[in-house]
Amino acid sequence: MAKTYAPKQTTTHGHLVQVRDIELYYEEYGAGKPLVLLHGFGGCTQNWHPFITSLSARYRLIIVDLRGHGHSTNPRNTFTHREAAQDVFLLLEKLGIGQFSAMGMSSGGMTLLHMATSQPKRIDSMVLISATSHFPDQARTIMRRASFGTMPPVVKEMYRECAKRGDEQIHQLITQFNAFAENYDDMNFTAQSLSAISARTLVVHGDRDNFFPVEIPVSIYRSIPNASLWIIPGGDHVPIYDATVPFTSTALQFLDGNSN
Repeated sequence: MAKTYAPKQTTTHGHLVQVRDIELYYEEYGAGKPLVLLHGFGGCTQNWHPFITSLSARYRLIIVDLRGHGHSTNPRNTFTHREAAQDVFLLLEKLGIGQFSAMGMSSGGMTLLHMATSQPKRIDSMVLISATSHFPDQARTIMRRASFGTMPPVVKEMYRECAKRGDEQIHQLITQFNAFAENYDDMNFTAQSLSAISARTLVVHGDRDNFFPVEIPVSIYRSIPNASLWIIPGGDHVPIYDATVPFTSTALQFLDGNSN
């Protein structure tokens, strides 16, 4: 039975819901089986907008701003993927959603790994885009040195568009990103822990990812029992926006292959 609540509407499709100590923003499109979409760090629901038309024709999309991102709040100003996973589960409870499929890019995919290992029966199928089981040294170096001034222009633009509370929010997010460099607990999945995942899983990764070398997605693919692997030649971190990469059709074909 779905729980009742009174969401605060921010756009035609968007709502804010109280989840523990934060307000979590989500957008909903389409109808049918639920498909949860999670953005990468520093991003927001807008990162999924280019794919909404195709995906919402087949699924009920639940697109979430992770804590502290976009319209979602985060008064404690700390971020772990484990806690983000708990937030999303609490949102889905409020929406009365039991089983679902999901896609996550980068931090969104890492959040899904926490979700799929902590409550494996909830996720029927998922697509992990540029995710990782742990932070290798090369990623920690980038995280430690990151600042708004040194970000590539396209990343700066994303932060500015997605940080609905302006420069203060950007500063908070970059501080949280820097903190990942010294965190060895949040992303620490072993082959054994990943083997608990029961969701049909498509691992998508660029072979030129500067954060997570290609050996990591290969290891994730080998550790998850029912996984498929798509390595995109020449692709760097989150390579799904390249017009030559048939992301939407490939993802839909994979998700639609679910017999449930």
